[in-house]
Amino acid sequence: MAKSAKTTTTTTTAVASVLSVREGEEPWTVEELAEVCTELESDVQRLTEELDEAEEDLVELMRNYGDGAGDDQADAGAATWEREQELSLTNNARSLLEQTQHAVERIEEGTYGDCESCGTPIGKMRLQAFPRATLCLTCKQKQERR
Repeated sequence: MAKSAKTTTTTTTAVASVLSVREGEEPWTVEELAEVCTELESDVQRLTEELDEAEEDLVELMRNYGDGAGDDQADAGAATWEREQELSLTNNARSLLEQTQHAVERIEEGTYGDCESCGTPIGKMRLQAFPRATLCLTCKQKQERR
C-alpha cells in the first residue's frame, strides 16, 4: 500500500470502468471507487496498528505467564482467560487485515465486484456498504447455511 496518491488515482480511473455491476446498477464512477479505496487503505493502516499492538500485548502476557508462582486457581484462570481474549483479538485483527488487503488486490486486478464463488457481480451497493465482500448475497447465504 505504499502507492502514491497519483498512482492510486490512475489505477482507480483505469479500473473503475471495467468492474462488474449488477443488472440495473450504474457503472462504478472514479469517485465511488476512490472512496472505497480510501476506506480500505484507512482500514489497512488501522488494522496494522491494532495488530501490532495486540501482538505486543500477547507477547507481554506470554512473558509474564510463569510469574504467578503461588497464585491460586482463580488467578491462574483469570490469566489464562486474558491470554485467550488477547489471542482472539489478535487473530480477528489479522483476519480483517487479510480480507482488506485481498479487497485492495482485487481492485488492482480488476476483479473487485465479481463473486469468488459463482462469478456473478456482487453488487455495487453491497460493496459500498461492506467493501471486503467477496461473495454475492446468494452465495453468502448458501455459505452461512452450511
